[in-house]
Amino acid sequence: MKNVKILMLAFIVLSACSSDNDSSGSTETPVDDTSYNITSILSKFDNVSGVSYSINGDFVEITTDNLPDHGSPYWGTNHPMYEAYNGSNPNWNLNPNTIGTQNIVFRIPLRPSEASNKEATSLGPMGVSVNGVVFYNQYAGPNNQPLTNEINSFDQYLGHPDGGSRYHYHIEPLYLTSGIGKSAFLGLLADGFPVYGPEENGVTITSSDLDDYHGHVGETPEFPNGIYHYHVTADAPYINGNGFYGTPGNISQ
Repeated sequence: MKNVKILMLAFIVLSACSSDNDSSGSTETPVDDTSYNITSILSKFDNVSGVSYSINGDFVEITTDNLPDHGSPYWGTNHPMYEAYNGSNPNWNLNPNTIGTQNIVFRIPLRPSEASNKEATSLGPMGVSVNGVVFYNQYAGPNNQPLTNEINSFDQYLGHPDGGSRYHYHIEPLYLTSGIGKSAFLGLLADGFPVYGPEENGVTITSSDLDDYHGHVGETPEFPNGIYHYHVTADAPYINGNGFYGTPGNISQ
């Protein structure tokens, strides 16, 4: 009789364990299978002068001549798009460079995802805006210096050319945000994640609202289900922080 009781007790324990396992299986945290696809946003680059793109497998190749579609003192006084400086910086000074035609190609992933090892941005193009002008990071050359002095050479639309005649934006592209809106889609970084203006839902964004890479996940008009995206802000690091959030494609020039 004693052995029978032991066997019955063992059966009850095993049954309970089996029941617990079945229950835990039904309450497991689901795997996050979020996937992004930026194909739908490529139409923003349609009919942009000097910009073309083509899809090749899992990448889009965006080619730009990098010529701004707005005036600037950096066009040179004989150019039809020359516009004397009329901005608000009392310390503004013209740097010695001029705007020149480029051939810059970005090979950008169509399905961007967070990189397990984040890659720092380098000096030079790190993304492309919707008017074809490239984005640069928060540093001045040649040794990743702060933009403190270089900012004084930004034209009235907050861009300027480097020594290779490459016009670019380090900070908010004022020509775009004043034209299409402070919360508008402004372009893509090389990792495929979009860049938006300094406002979201009517609120001005600062760097403290964003992660170390100067972005966050949230809904946007173009991605109503949410996507990781960068914001330009008035405070450093302006467009991008400690590196690309995703894995960047290739940039050639």
